[in-house]
Amino acid sequence: MANEAPAKLISIGPKSGTKKDGFNLVTEKVSAINLETCQIEVELLAYDGKTVLLDVSEEAIEDLQKIKIGDGATLRVVEEEGKRIVKSFRIRSKDPNVAAADAALLDLNDTHWLNRKHAIEVLGELKVEAAVKPLVEMLNDDVGDVRQRAYDALIKIGAPCVLDVVPLLVNEEDELRQSATEILRKIGKPAVEPLAQALGEADEKLQKRIMKVLDRMGYKKK
Repeated sequence: MANEAPAKLISIGPKSGTKKDGFNLVTEKVSAINLETCQIEVELLAYDGKTVLLDVSEEAIEDLQKIKIGDGATLRVVEEEGKRIVKSFRIRSKDPNVAAADAALLDLNDTHWLNRKHAIEVLGELKVEAAVKPLVEMLNDDVGDVRQRAYDALIKIGAPCVLDVVPLLVNEEDELRQSATEILRKIGKPAVEPLAQALGEADEKLQKRIMKVLDRMGYKKK
């Protein structure tokens, strides 16, 4: 381990207090690993050069053996008997776009709407397919600006979001139905094949809505 004692694990708790199901800790890099004591020392992303020492649970030992000094990682941390313990690891890619996408996916759950908005913009620009389901859910966000950014991001992602957007065509909320229609229409030609797939699996009510969207896009059922 590092010669100097690592900083006490005080500053990294969740903003709203202890969470029984834990929280994600994004690290700049792994500073040291001790397999004998099942511990890992990491440099925190948000705290210029400061490190913390964490115990690693038994179920994460296999992952601990795979991680290397210098790797960036996202750790799942829980509190047990007053100690913070690592339950799982996810090594962050050195590809800056992948790293940015990983960070943005985490920020989708941020309590501050500006952070959610920025995360959505990043995911839309990078066309991150893994973001589709949470972005569809965010079409119902409490903040209008967040809803608009989710709408824009889904259009940018394109065809991969179609099957998740289609069910909104029969949603009880008029705004969501309208948003879904416009997203599919603006995706355009790349949406046609997945819409045809959805058509074959839909009930009668949804089939009518899908056909209406296809008709507005200039496509007729053969």
